Amino acid sequence: MTEDTPVVRLVDIRDTPLDVNEVLAAVSDAAAGGLTLFVGAVRDHDNNLGVTGLEYSAHPTALAQLRAVAERVAKEYDVLAVAAVHRTGDLAIGDAAVVVATAAAHRGESFDASRALIDELKATVPIWKHQLFADGTEEWVGTP
Repeated sequence: MTEDTPVVRLVDIRDTPLDVNEVLAAVSDAAAGGLTLFVGAVRDHDNNLGVTGLEYSAHPTALAQLRAVAERVAKEYDVLAVAAVHRTGDLAIGDAAVVVATAAAHRGESFDASRALIDELKATVPIWKHQLFADGTEEWVGTP
C-alpha cells in the first residue's frame, strides 16, 4: 500500500445486487495478514414469523453517514482497508443486504474492526427495513 492509497476504499448504497468479490477486491492489500468479510443476508424468519421478502429504504443522508462510520473505524482501528456496501429496494430471501470488510496486518484487528463497522452501521446509518410476513402482517425496523 502506498501513502496515496485510501484506507476507506469502497462505500456505497445501491439498489442493485451486491457483489462480494467487488468488496474483497476493494480491501485487497499485499500487507494484509487478515481480511474479514461479513455478509448480511435476508433470512426467512424473524421473531418466529415467516418472512416472505423485504424492502430497504435509505434516508438521503445515509451514504454520507455510512462514509463517516467507515472513516471512524479506519481511524480507530489499525487497518489497511475498509469497505461497506448496503442494498436498498426489494430483496428476496437469500439476497445480500449488506457487505462489509476490513483488512489489517493481523487477523484480530481485522475481526474487531469489521465487527465495529457492521455494529455501528446498523446502529447509526438511517437505513430502514420493511419486512413482509407470511401471515400478511408487516413490520418496519430501524425507523426513527
